[in-house]
Amino acid sequence: MQEHNPQDIHQIGPSDELKLEIVRRGSGAPLLLLAGEEALERDAPFLDELAKSYEVIIPSPPGFGRSTRPDWVTGPDDIAYMMLDVVDALGLKNLPVVGFSFGGWIAAEMATKDDSFISKLVLVDPYGIKTGKPTEREIQDVWLLSPDEVMALKWHDDAKGKRDFKSMPEDALHVVARNNESFARFGWEPYLHNPKLRHRLHRIKVPTLLVWGENDGIVTPAYGESYRKLIPDARLAVIPQAGHLPQIEQPQAFLAELKGFLG
Repeated sequence: MQEHNPQDIHQIGPSDELKLEIVRRGSGAPLLLLAGEEALERDAPFLDELAKSYEVIIPSPPGFGRSTRPDWVTGPDDIAYMMLDVVDALGLKNLPVVGFSFGGWIAAEMATKDDSFISKLVLVDPYGIKTGKPTEREIQDVWLLSPDEVMALKWHDDAKGKRDFKSMPEDALHVVARNNESFARFGWEPYLHNPKLRHRLHRIKVPTLLVWGENDGIVTPAYGESYRKLIPDARLAVIPQAGHLPQIEQPQAFLAELKGFLG
């Protein structure tokens, strides 16, 4: 867990209710990274490697990390506009955007609204769409299933997903609790998707890569293929021996796909 820095907190937009935590890692050309709901990317080895080539900018969505969560923020559609405000406030232009899981959903929402600042878009096992019938389960219910069942679906090797909560300091546990609560708040209804997003994805005109863990049981590679078909000229890369977080389970294979795409 990175040490807190008061300079990481930024007021976004005209309302002083909304203050987002924005962490920067590394140096070089900027890259916008939208972490997953657990924010494991912030302490993952692949990020250290990425930070050798880029200044990685990681804003925490409302209610995640140390970002505030105004009551009027109701879902990723709202959060996408706030992240676009972050882009404007920081003067970011012509940069890659990489989003993971819940952060990938936000990145996709952003790109449908405005992709003029994006050079390339990478979505890693994102949620956000539903293409099947109302009775078809395309996204496993992470709140209905037991924690052990979720772990088995989420990880190829679930030992890599275990976290030692007993050894965490109090402030770190507080962040974990906030992240879990906010993820449930924003993903509960409709369940982990925006019914309108699938009808907007055709608006994404920038080069797009979807990266998927071959063993992701939460949203399977078939779900990733459905996503790919909705984004013009998008490509899907599937990483073996990885579940919902290929960047954690197979960092070298993930970095090879990412660097090959970003050039």
